Amino acid sequence: MVQEVDVRHLAAAHRGGALVVDVREPGEYLSGHVPGARLLPLSTLPGRAAELPRDEPVYVICASGNRSRTAASWLASAGYDARSVNGGTSAWIALGRPVVVGPRENAA
Repeated sequence: MVQEVDVRHLAAAHRGGALVVDVREPGEYLSGHVPGARLLPLSTLPGRAAELPRDEPVYVICASGNRSRTAASWLASAGYDARSVNGGTSAWIALGRPVVVGPRENAA
């Protein structure tokens, strides 16, 4: 079973520098994502998982939580400490959390 966290938990982890992986498609990511989130679309994850650290939690987010559950489950089975963000980017935005629009992962 995959570990799920809510966006409040993600917000606290994010303040501490947690790694956030966005598994949506590029167009979705460009329309608004968590600051610092790395784009790794779900379809590319198996071939790119080695880019992720195994020694720290990986918070996986999508639009609502469906794709992130799939991705976090796959990552967990491959030995990663993966956590799916329940409610996804939609819940993050609904809480009034900061969002980056465009291709940049990080923005001040």
